[in-house]
Amino acid sequence: MKKEKPSREQRREQLKADIRSHSTGVIILYVVLRLIVGAALIWNIIQHNYESAFICVLSLVLFMMPSFIERKLNIDLPNALEVIVLLFIFAAEILGELSSYYITYPYWDTMLHTTSGFLTAAVGFAMIDILNQNSRIKFNLSPIFCAVAAFCFSMTIGVLWEFFEFSWDVLFHTDMQKDTVVHLIASTSLDPTASNVAVQISNITDVVVNGQSLGLGGYLDIGLYDTMEDLFVNFIGATVFSILGYFHIKHKGKSKIASRFIPTLNEKTPPAEAPEEE
Repeated sequence: MKKEKPSREQRREQLKADIRSHSTGVIILYVVLRLIVGAALIWNIIQHNYESAFICVLSLVLFMMPSFIERKLNIDLPNALEVIVLLFIFAAEILGELSSYYITYPYWDTMLHTTSGFLTAAVGFAMIDILNQNSRIKFNLSPIFCAVAAFCFSMTIGVLWEFFEFSWDVLFHTDMQKDTVVHLIASTSLDPTASNVAVQISNITDVVVNGQSLGLGGYLDIGLYDTMEDLFVNFIGATVFSILGYFHIKHKGKSKIASRFIPTLNEKTPPAEAPEEE
């Protein structure tokens, strides 16, 4: 029997059910963020700043992803996780890119990478936990395996993102991997004997390029410090959640803290409609 598409009334009822499944705070936050980004989009179009307008459009699309995942994949996202995801998108795209928070606040990028390490570990953990609880698939994975797998998933995503930043900087001459001013370097390239000895230069206060001082007060590192710091804080975020996930499974899913961040399968399925008699 051919399955009919849901009617307009059924879609309306599904939308109402989705709204009821979210707390008032999540709905208010979603509406407020969309209004702010929408206003920024209109302003940037008026100012003919189309690159910023594109970032606004991208943010609006990303805002819809949690609801899309819940409906299409039949997965329930905890309200706390959804709030963090929405705030993360707003902080990264609107505040970070459009308002230049990455430059104004040096630790803004660090905070976001720590959060992303935590979130991606939650996603990786959820994928394994859902398989572990699926009655049609026979898995009985230990808590430590799930925690390690979630950690590895998060770190892999972090590394892939750094690959993306490096590739974008090389191909399009941007500066996604922010540079760092340092006052000490050690390099075997400075060893005149070519015997693989790292020669140190300390107390660097200025660097001259093509006869012109950069005026930075030190040596300019090209992205390495930023990349390693991003991976370190991703490591911290992934580790924190992996520990929470371990105890979540260890205590049979009774961890209140971890439960607020772990997506689960939505077991509530709409009742099947009886076939119409001809």
